[in-house]
Amino acid sequence: MKSKEEIMEILEAYDLTGSYRAAAELAGVDHHTVKRYVLLRGKGDPTKPKLRPKMIDEFMPKIEELVERSGGRIGADKVHEKITAMGFAGTDRTTRRAVAAAKASYRAGHRRVFRPWIPEPGLWLQWDWGEGPRIAGRRTWLWCSWLAWSRFRVVIPVLDKTLPTIASCMDATLRRIGGAPTYALTDNERTVTADHIARIPVRNPQIIEIGHHYGLTIRTCVPADPQSKGGSEATVRIAKRDLVPTDVNLRAAYRDFTELEDACAAFTDEVNSKVHRAIRRRPAEALAEEVLRLHRLPDRPFTAALGTTRKVAGDATISVDSVRYSVPHQLAGQTVWARFHGDELVVTAVGEGGAVEAARHRRSTPGNPSIKDEHYPPREGKDGDRTPRATSAGEAAFLALGPGAASWLIEAAAAGARRMRPKMAEAVALAKLHGPAEVDRALGTAAIAGRFAENDLISILDHHIGRNLAEPTRASEDHSLQPGTSAWSRFGIAPEGDEH
Repeated sequence: MKSKEEIMEILEAYDLTGSYRAAAELAGVDHHTVKRYVLLRGKGDPTKPKLRPKMIDEFMPKIEELVERSGGRIGADKVHEKITAMGFAGTDRTTRRAVAAAKASYRAGHRRVFRPWIPEPGLWLQWDWGEGPRIAGRRTWLWCSWLAWSRFRVVIPVLDKTLPTIASCMDATLRRIGGAPTYALTDNERTVTADHIARIPVRNPQIIEIGHHYGLTIRTCVPADPQSKGGSEATVRIAKRDLVPTDVNLRAAYRDFTELEDACAAFTDEVNSKVHRAIRRRPAEALAEEVLRLHRLPDRPFTAALGTTRKVAGDATISVDSVRYSVPHQLAGQTVWARFHGDELVVTAVGEGGAVEAARHRRSTPGNPSIKDEHYPPREGKDGDRTPRATSAGEAAFLALGPGAASWLIEAAAAGARRMRPKMAEAVALAKLHGPAEVDRALGTAAIAGRFAENDLISILDHHIGRNLAEPTRASEDHSLQPGTSAWSRFGIAPEGDEH
């Protein structure tokens, strides 16, 4: 078989000479070869090899019929089983190739063609859900929304997909973009579509109320329609690719939910500041134009679905069913909304950024309050009651001796020692004779040993003076504190001169 270049050289030589033999001499081939390719040139592409008949050719009509009847879904193994029963003796590999060719031909004739969706500014907001990372074994979700014209995205992590959560996320999203569009498009979930009648989606009445509050119409996607689902699904795919830890992005696991919230905020800022491939602009810049077409937001978020109102007490707690639950201390004195979701209490607060989840507790019982340490600020100097602070000149002089003096004061006070002030004055006087360092060391030893009686400090100081306490005292090898047994050597023997 000649290559395409060799065939073209043969034909070029024939066109130049007009003779089979002369062209053969120029091309270095037999004149019969020249004649064959010249004759083939008038019947098609001479560079294409001639197709030989195959064993499966007579079964191709049946294969095409099976593919047509199944809508292109039948498997090659089932086709091989049927044509083998009809007398095909080839291998399943040959069948797979034939079925693949038949399916490609079928798809070419039944390809769905969609008119591209050209969104208008200020018209469409889409949202969808993506499964987020697990934090401490708990499942999370990612609310992924975007404005169809400017491609501005907002990603918010949540712990459930209930209707109150949708209301909170919707409010936070609209306040982030600075207005409300005409339509909000989403999938047909139970929180949005309560039922289908004659293939017509029946809206959840509560989601309609949320839409009326913000002045937008809730729409749902047509099933299997890339025109309405493609944008939101792409947003979910990109968010999951970057935010969910995998072996691809090498992102470390999240330690807590706050870290996930920070990561979502950073991701939102990053994607909105990059040039989008479709519009060749940064979404944040395009949003500045689209916001002029958005509707004004109401001053207050939609709170009817957030639960019942509760007033936060001064100790940063609320009472629900006679049980006290803590909330972040910044909410003290404010009004929050509380609701139960399964076995959990969800507390929602409204701030400048809209409605946000403030706290979440396991349901408790009366007499067992649920208090979380992270809801309260760290106590500065929480050990302040154990740190001596001088209030007079005498106390200041004593504490100036060093940390041993402070330890002696703390331990002596805890032990209820008597005449502490005279003893402190005595220590200050001894420091003038023996030096503050020696006295402070003696006071530290007294605190450790619990010796706070009269003259204990002088006794310890006398023991320390002139000794190097850096090296421990060790007993010599020829001395022991173990009592001897010589007293027992004459046990049972009568003394001399005593016969009775």
